[in-house]
Amino acid sequence: MLDTTLILLGAGNSTRFESDVKKQWLYTGETPLWLHVAEQFDETTDFAKIIIVSSLEDISIMRNFAEYTYIEGGDSRQASLRNGLKGVTTEYVLVSDIARCCIPQEMIERIVSAKGKGSCVVPTLFLTDTLYLDNSPIDREQVKIIQTPQLSVTKILKKALKKALKTEQLFTDESSAIAYMGEKIHFVEGSLSAHKLTTISDFKKLSCLKEPSSKTLTGFGLDTHPFEKGRKMFLCGVKIDTNYGFKAHSDGDVAIHSLIDALLGAAGMGDIGELYPDTDESYAGADSKKLLTDVVNSLKTHGYEIGNIDLTILAEAPKILPYKDQMQKTISSILGIRKNFVNIKATTSEKLGFIGRKEGVTVHTVANLTYFNWKKL
Repeated sequence: MLDTTLILLGAGNSTRFESDVKKQWLYTGETPLWLHVAEQFDETTDFAKIIIVSSLEDISIMRNFAEYTYIEGGDSRQASLRNGLKGVTTEYVLVSDIARCCIPQEMIERIVSAKGKGSCVVPTLFLTDTLYLDNSPIDREQVKIIQTPQLSVTKILKKALKKALKTEQLFTDESSAIAYMGEKIHFVEGSLSAHKLTTISDFKKLSCLKEPSSKTLTGFGLDTHPFEKGRKMFLCGVKIDTNYGFKAHSDGDVAIHSLIDALLGAAGMGDIGELYPDTDESYAGADSKKLLTDVVNSLKTHGYEIGNIDLTILAEAPKILPYKDQMQKTISSILGIRKNFVNIKATTSEKLGFIGRKEGVTVHTVANLTYFNWKKL
């Protein structure tokens, strides 16, 4: 279908899902939901282009998974679609929602085969129950449940959304905007299997999703900072009683920096320098505990759970033992795991090198993650 572009919408924040994890980052096997949907379309239909519309934060991570076209979304579905359409040059565009993750191939074929029969081809379900509007029954034969994906003539959809922007009208799907223009809508049979994931209870209706993989993902972090007189010293978020601290752009907590890199490494989400560059003055003197909290929240949002960490501090000075217990408590609290899953070790360099000369500290960290198991919800 070289005359058709696919747009997959997934820029929402999953506010109705009532979970720390965004829907698009739930895992089926080892594949996040957004990629599962994209690959299902990609394997069964030959599109000129596949466009994923999401948030900037998500796009930076999505690029590590697959080479699709990524476009930043807006503050509503309609705004996200309008942004996505900027990347469409084909005659037709097929638009679907990532949350509609179990679409049967035969349903897609029904939509595509009806190309040209209307300005928008829409899959529908008919109702079998009696319906009331306020206190009056209505004819259920005249009522349809509208689904996605929907196939539209690109220029007409763009025109409809441009008009909606001018008149400040908000439509919940493509067919509504196109119908408002007086254009013909062609209906085809939808599918109960193409249920949209909106709340946790919807999992019962989505048989195509596999349980998340039980694989453990491991990351390694390493960081070094030299000493600097006149600064406060923090290690693992704990204030150390010395008259010197670390030379650094932030508060210099070398242990937390190493831990952040280990966590990001396990998730394949880059490194601390990418997220918090020392060229950004907003991070000057930053509290590393806050940076770690931000990373932990991001891991949860993107479908990961923290298993355990093993952190080794290489230092001739200061002495670590008096602070180890408080370090464990602080880190375990931020990570949201039990204290016994936070192992902190300290060793020296046997007076060798810059560590032996008491010029700085190096920290090595190993962190383990697992995929969030939505089957337990």
